[in-house]
Amino acid sequence: MEKTAPRRRNLWRRLARQPLALGGAVCIGLIFLVALGAGVLSPYDSGKTNISAKLQAPSGNHWLGTDQLGRDVFSRMLFGSRISLTVGFIAVALSIVIGILVGALAGYYGSWVDAWLMRFVDVMLCFPSFFLMLTIIALLGPSIWNVMIIIGLTSWMGTARFVRAEFLTLRQRDFVLAARALGANDGRIIWVHLLPNALAPVFVTATLEIATAILVEAGLSFLGFGVQPPAPSWGNILTEGRTYIFDAWWLTLFPGLAILTTVLSFNLLGEGLRDALDPRLREGKII
Repeated sequence: MEKTAPRRRNLWRRLARQPLALGGAVCIGLIFLVALGAGVLSPYDSGKTNISAKLQAPSGNHWLGTDQLGRDVFSRMLFGSRISLTVGFIAVALSIVIGILVGALAGYYGSWVDAWLMRFVDVMLCFPSFFLMLTIIALLGPSIWNVMIIIGLTSWMGTARFVRAEFLTLRQRDFVLAARALGANDGRIIWVHLLPNALAPVFVTATLEIATAILVEAGLSFLGFGVQPPAPSWGNILTEGRTYIFDAWWLTLFPGLAILTTVLSFNLLGEGLRDALDPRLREGKII
């Protein structure tokens, strides 16, 4: 515990020197607050239709305009943020769990275990992920749960490689040899001694993969294979606005900006975490 506090202070100190990463973190925090408070912030029922108010431009009554069914776009955007963040975090949580399990086993045991698991990773990397997702969703049917599970099952390979590399460098360290000499079993060595020291790249990968998962969900919803109407998501709001792109520009502009801002914020935070967690970086120089 005595060593952990200074390490955390050093992490925050290095992260504070990166204004872009801090800006990304602030934006992510605001998006979280908006998603959590969507029920309070929403001025209208996101699913309530009003044909007499369809395709109205942004105004005092409807800040982001209305869609082809007269639904308030601002309200739908608020609730759509919940879906985007939920998909991003649950899909990435699933991929991180699988990646840690595969990478830890491959890196710790080595030999034929490493060879077989890494060849499986190579096979998975050969498939074009997005088209594989489209095929599976076409077979299983589009739904938010299918989207989250499929994104998680097709995006764990990078995490597995990072964890394996860390385990390969750590498994012969003195603290591991000492734990083994004291009679610790393989499970305790992997999960108690090795994994906590191998999580730094996992945090960075998770942050970047959340941005990718949000972008993939938006793409799938845009193509009609993701979250299905009437549930609002930024992707299907874009899809609905595609038909009216020249008459109702706000239906594509605002969800597009929301996706751009969210993905960019996670990417900036991930880049900042990568630099802050890299022990070789001090004052912007490699030592």
